[in-house]
Amino acid sequence: LLTLSDGTRVTTVRQWERRRRPELLALLADQEYGRTPHERIKVKHETVAVNPAALGGRATSQQVRFTFSGCGRTVEALLLVYVPNDRQGRVPVIVGYNYNGNQTTTLEEDVLPSPSLRWMDYSETAQARGYQQSRWDYEEAIGRGYAVATMCYNDIYPDKPSLRDESVAALFSDYDAEGVAPDEWQALGVWAWGSSRIADYLVRQSWVDRHGLALLGHSRQGKAALWAGAQDKRFAVVISNDSGCGGAALSKRAFGETVARITHSFPHWFCTNFNAYADREELLPFDQHALISLMAPRHVYVASAEDDAWADPHGEFLATGYADAVYALYGMEGLGTKQMPPVHQPIMHDSGYHIRTGKHDVTAYDWQCYLDFCDRHLKR
Repeated sequence: LLTLSDGTRVTTVRQWERRRRPELLALLADQEYGRTPHERIKVKHETVAVNPAALGGRATSQQVRFTFSGCGRTVEALLLVYVPNDRQGRVPVIVGYNYNGNQTTTLEEDVLPSPSLRWMDYSETAQARGYQQSRWDYEEAIGRGYAVATMCYNDIYPDKPSLRDESVAALFSDYDAEGVAPDEWQALGVWAWGSSRIADYLVRQSWVDRHGLALLGHSRQGKAALWAGAQDKRFAVVISNDSGCGGAALSKRAFGETVARITHSFPHWFCTNFNAYADREELLPFDQHALISLMAPRHVYVASAEDDAWADPHGEFLATGYADAVYALYGMEGLGTKQMPPVHQPIMHDSGYHIRTGKHDVTAYDWQCYLDFCDRHLKR
């Protein structure tokens, strides 16, 4: 991490921030996630519903329609926000995408279904109200003084190669429906960009602590969360849950899901330059600890599940620990160990890590750890 491309050793924060960090960011954009356009497209926000007695009176829910416009087309997305009613002043916010629509994260009847459901072939069960409520511990977060903001990731880029034309990417002036340039962003890059647009909205709200944004992502959204956090320094805490290959796990271990497997199964996630490293991970000019290190001097937390070998828990732990070198430049404390912790014994310093029992999922235990970590770094 601390050697420039010309062989110079990085020994100061100034060298890191002015030279090495931009080098790594450019490498990751060019060879893995694709370049994020500098062009700004129009985004309109419209509050479509407010419930001041949500979650049994403990919160106010807000539902906000985002309308993205460009090249004569529009894409709509729906943000669901829960804000604690028992609050004094501004509050920190946990931001994250959901998978099957806002209505699946809660049993509350007034929560509207996400617009992108029309594109996805979910079963009636998979898009049912409350289907994934176990992944969204709203009441615990609200009780500890956090707001939570979620949007269905398919609203930003429907998760199918055939639906690229329906994504926000198609609104940009350089979009080519006929093909993808080797370093062009695809779904992961667009999802990361979408997280920043949620941040744009939140930091303008009177109830938001703009220095208290935490970005949480699970699985493929854990990958996107890390990429978003690398680019957008407004996220004071970035949390990766079971993100695996292309997320927190070291690619060069080639364990579990590999570059070959992920680029074959999900050809629309990464820029096409990344395909060159299928079964050739040793040629990568970086590894995922570089991505994690780009959060410094902000805070990053990585979590794994014991039964989720596909995501390579040991590789996720190692990558988080290898980023310690950059945290040390800032006089901060990383994991501080090369010994993977036992299950349910989290490490919480300026970076953090835990492994829990169970499968590829987001659980109440995960939320407790994430909120504990945020309490250390976002509560002032």
